[in-house]
Amino acid sequence: MASGTASRSEDEESLAGQKRASSQALGTIPKRRSSSRFIKRKKFDDELVESSLAKSSTRAKGASGVEPGRCSGSEPSSSEKKKVSKAPSTPVPPSPAPAPGLTKRVKKSKQPLQVTKDLGRWKPADDLLLINAVLQTNDLTSVHLGVKFSCRFTLREVQERWYALLYDPVISKLACQAMRQLHPEAIAAIQSKALFSKAEEQLLSKVGSTSQPTLETFQDLLHRHPDAFYLARTAKALQAHWQLMKQYYLLEDQTGNWALELAEWGGCMLQPLPKGDQVLNFSDAEDLIDDSKLKDMRDEVLEHELTVADRRQKREIRQLEQELHKWQVLVDSITGMSSPDFDNQTLAVLRGRMVRYLMRSREITLGRATKDNQIDVDLSLEGPAWKISRKQGVIKLKNNGDFFIANEGRRPIYIDGRPVLCGSKWRLSNNSVVEIASLRFVFLINQDLIALIRAEAAKITPQ
Repeated sequence: MASGTASRSEDEESLAGQKRASSQALGTIPKRRSSSRFIKRKKFDDELVESSLAKSSTRAKGASGVEPGRCSGSEPSSSEKKKVSKAPSTPVPPSPAPAPGLTKRVKKSKQPLQVTKDLGRWKPADDLLLINAVLQTNDLTSVHLGVKFSCRFTLREVQERWYALLYDPVISKLACQAMRQLHPEAIAAIQSKALFSKAEEQLLSKVGSTSQPTLETFQDLLHRHPDAFYLARTAKALQAHWQLMKQYYLLEDQTGNWALELAEWGGCMLQPLPKGDQVLNFSDAEDLIDDSKLKDMRDEVLEHELTVADRRQKREIRQLEQELHKWQVLVDSITGMSSPDFDNQTLAVLRGRMVRYLMRSREITLGRATKDNQIDVDLSLEGPAWKISRKQGVIKLKNNGDFFIANEGRRPIYIDGRPVLCGSKWRLSNNSVVEIASLRFVFLINQDLIALIRAEAAKITPQ
């Protein structure tokens, strides 16, 4: 029943269309006024999918000149209505509902392909350097070792970049656009850094190492071989590379001389090694060396300089040996390590770094001398004594031969690191270190004279 109803409706629509067409041809039915303005309305989900498919098909057919398909959700214009009415009516099957997966794919295809403009670590200058270097050497390993890029690329990265420039249309197009935007001076600087090819180095190696070529020589070489050299080469660049090749013994005459000298050296020094199953160790090979055939390469200039330096050093050593006694006396006077020469009247010595004070009476005063105050030992002669009192202390010798120091100043006196405060006293022994306001002295006793004093004191005591 449903199929019968559908067929009847289609027949009725076809008959109505034929009647309208015949009436329009006879002119009996007036034409309707229609506007070519497109009125938008909301679309349903199936219409959205169909319209997107129609748009994608129009993009695909636009270049071939085929008339794009009209969206099902849009209203037809009057001209389109006439064309439809004149065309034979054919039943149009209903469009099936799109699958959900197809809907997602269609929505993704609507988004335009966005290609990033960021070339990553590879800069346009790096791409230009890579292209020039590969064209010169035809070896990616040599390019990786010889070219200094803006970043430190590995060999794999260099290979991948070169293959991308060759076979990836998107990266190649972006790289070419970026290289076209480089400044001419930057391009000239990049071209000047291009590697030398084997043909260029062969031509440069023919220039003799003993000759002294000028810029005119290399300019003439450029004129004679314009096809062999790179277009950015200059005479100065050729001269610098030739000097580098000469430094590393890469010229033709240097290579031949070096090989010949090596062969002569090997022939005169080494005997043929024995062949067999026995493995030759280092000591056996050293025994095979003939020392008598070794060349004695003597450098007369170097020997003369060594002789003159040896004479100069021996002269300086002799002078120091003669002055050793003087220096020893000066060192002993500063360090205070040598024993002083006591006379019969010196009981003890208070020796500092600069001054030596002799104690010839049984009691002496220590301090800082002024116009109004005269003392026996002026400590200001040894060093800065503004912190020392005018009368800092007193050293006394008792009848039993013992020395004592009494502190009478404000600051303490240190005897062998022990402080002696104001109003206190301390016994002094031989080689005692006396420190007063950062000034250090060594107290030395005349043992012979003190022994005589003790002996006399012992004789008087029993009586």
